[in-house]
Amino acid sequence: MPGERVPVLVAGGAGYVGAHVCRALAADGFLPVAYDDLSAGHRAFVKWGPLVEARIGDAAALDSAVAAHGVRACVHLAGSIEVGVSVREPLRFWQNNVAGTLVLLERLRAAGVGAFVFSSTAAVYGMPERVPMAEDHPKRPTNPYGETKLAVEQVLAAEGRASGLSWIAFRYFNAAGAAWEDGIGEDHSPESHLIPLACQAALGVRPPLTVFGDDYPTPDGTALRDYVHVADLGSAHALGVRRALGGAVAGAFNLGTGKGYSVREVVDAVARKAGRPVPHVYGKRRDGDSPALVADPTAARAAFGWRPARSDLDTIVADAWAWHAKRHAPR
Repeated sequence: MPGERVPVLVAGGAGYVGAHVCRALAADGFLPVAYDDLSAGHRAFVKWGPLVEARIGDAAALDSAVAAHGVRACVHLAGSIEVGVSVREPLRFWQNNVAGTLVLLERLRAAGVGAFVFSSTAAVYGMPERVPMAEDHPKRPTNPYGETKLAVEQVLAAEGRASGLSWIAFRYFNAAGAAWEDGIGEDHSPESHLIPLACQAALGVRPPLTVFGDDYPTPDGTALRDYVHVADLGSAHALGVRRALGGAVAGAFNLGTGKGYSVREVVDAVARKAGRPVPHVYGKRRDGDSPALVADPTAARAAFGWRPARSDLDTIVADAWAWHAKRHAPR
């Protein structure tokens, strides 16, 4: 039918990145069907299509959701993400991130759904041998989180060869920012990401920020990271879904900007936006932290025409600050 919106199952669609993916899919004419057990997601983030509340490993629930909504493609963002927890609880990560994905892929294959976009991570690379990092960089993940994401990429490659699955894995660098005007932003528990921690420290709703390491071989001694606006991640997934629905495609692509910002630059940017200092202290380096993690985004640009539109640091911080300031405003 003319004007029909193609239904896309978004596993993890009530989460931080997942909600922004649903927003971008809806803007591009798709119908996002959020599939989420709400263990880490938020019911209030589901705004652009229906919610199916179920676990990713529930085969019957997946079958029902795919059939009821006529799903034609899947974006998979469900899973565990905390690196430190993955070291302490590896079995949980392998169960959630790999075993659950196998059930999802099996049920999609049974239903004839042949387009799949996967939320992967720069953690598949491990410690960088060179910066910026292109997709052919060696993959030596240093924690179970990265190991499980790489394992799923390998499963997707094998399934693509076996069944003709069109698949794309997007390796995120540092997701940041918010679509605060639409009521979605970064709301993890516990929170471990720099920009929300800095915003909340400036707002006085958490203790001073700890900067881990000021003796790295970088211009100001603090670690460099590549920050990409979560709205730009959303647009990449919409492009990926359209490409996967259009025919055979297989591969992994970095999502980053190619520019690194230091922890100190981020703290200064939050202070500028807040109009007040960000309380912070310096601590020792964390084990396994790299001096610099920066993407080479050339391949995604060439394959999809994807170019980040909101990923300069001041825009990211402005959007994140607006989200946190609104959440923590006196009532």
